[in-house]
Amino acid sequence: MQPAESDYLRAVDLLCAGELVALPTETVYGLGADAANDQAVGKIFAAKGRPADHPLIVHVADTQAVDQWAQDIPDIARNLMRAFWPGPLTLILKKQAWVPSTVTGGQDTVGLRVPGHPVALALLQGFAQAKTPAGIAAPSANRFGRISPTTAAHVAEELGDRVPLILDGGPCAVGIESTIVDCSRDVPAVLRPGHISPEQLEGVLGFRPAIETAQGAPRVSGSLEAHYAPITPMRLVGAAQLLEFLNAQRHRGGHCAVIAHSQLPQAGMPHRWRMLPADPVGYAHALYAALRDMDHAGADMIVVESLPTSPAWVAVADRLRRAAVGAGQS
Repeated sequence: MQPAESDYLRAVDLLCAGELVALPTETVYGLGADAANDQAVGKIFAAKGRPADHPLIVHVADTQAVDQWAQDIPDIARNLMRAFWPGPLTLILKKQAWVPSTVTGGQDTVGLRVPGHPVALALLQGFAQAKTPAGIAAPSANRFGRISPTTAAHVAEELGDRVPLILDGGPCAVGIESTIVDCSRDVPAVLRPGHISPEQLEGVLGFRPAIETAQGAPRVSGSLEAHYAPITPMRLVGAAQLLEFLNAQRHRGGHCAVIAHSQLPQAGMPHRWRMLPADPVGYAHALYAALRDMDHAGADMIVVESLPTSPAWVAVADRLRRAAVGAGQS
């Protein structure tokens, strides 16, 4: 799905005027603003209800734009750009001195990526023709801490008239946020797992980077313990205990919205049931839409069958764990 040329022109005009534009990426839909404009970036935080110390990812049109935003870029980061851009990989790099602290959360680093979605790339290229430096700060286009949007309709549901324009690029292909790799240190590390796996990174880096958990103030987007969360309380239950748990809920008069990947519903069970693919890529693609659907099901609890513990599942397991922690919080 491609927006009309007039939509792109309007989007560039809005960005240049310091307004917000929601745009599709291959991961999730982003709420975009001119990353070089402090006041415009402030509108992102206001629309989402996002704390001001949380850094944003800056999306750029190509690798040539990276030097406008970052300095002292190591060769290892250049290798990752060549291997995975455009695509769902964000690199944390030492920022240029001029980059606004509103974008970096007051840190000396900046997160950059070239998204792998034709609509996002077309918008970034148009924006780059209109101004320099051109970057779009774009966290997920949802209220802070809630389920990330993977369709334009999800953005409209979340933010309504808080965003003047939503570019509709169809459903997001990947469905979860980008892998974030910190290249500002001597030894790179994964600060947020995503579609690009540690095994894929190892093929470029020559070693498998460690996955680090956040300590103190957030260094990157999506690193809070509670995130990606539905309003309905949520519980992760192992496959072996799932049916027993649901039967206990039924006997108490509870109604559950169930997301499973291996367990089929029993006949006569009153709960709403959603089967997702039993592979991590297919599961990731469908996860946020399924969580959003089940959040609207009127259930007392969302019950999610626990995932396999193999490395291939680490990114979606990360999202589910954070969603379960944040679920039910108003």
